[in-house]
Amino acid sequence: MIQGLYEAHLPVSDLKHSIEFYSGLGLKLDHTIEDRLAFLWIEKDKSWLGLWKTDKVELEYHPSIRHIAFQVSLEGLKNSVSWLKDKGYKPREAFGFEPIDPFVMPHKDYAHAKIHFNDPDGNSLEFICKMDNPKNLTERMYLSKWEEMNK
Repeated sequence: MIQGLYEAHLPVSDLKHSIEFYSGLGLKLDHTIEDRLAFLWIEKDKSWLGLWKTDKVELEYHPSIRHIAFQVSLEGLKNSVSWLKDKGYKPREAFGFEPIDPFVMPHKDYAHAKIHFNDPDGNSLEFICKMDNPKNLTERMYLSKWEEMNK
């Protein structure tokens, strides 16, 4: 029945500025509705992000309501810190890891490598990539260390 996630939504205070921010991440604007809602394709005809202009963006952050993780390739993730900084976006600390390099969170026979950052309204964003965990490592670590340990 379910084949994937089609859409997710975030609250934003300045729709035009947020469209520019997400366009800078590579999302493509499809349409806007009455200067209060915009839909941008994450993956054309497969998944999109809805941005809602509101004065209620000051809701206390909780990952269940103000977080989106974008799937990226491992190569893209390896370059993500410099890529974000080159665009004027600031990677941030997450799970005790400083944003100097993506980090890895292992889960049994697979792991997730990730880096976190915020949009202009403080919505939590993440680039993430699923990887194999051939050595069944259990320790969280920076991606560079993970790759060294899995050589």
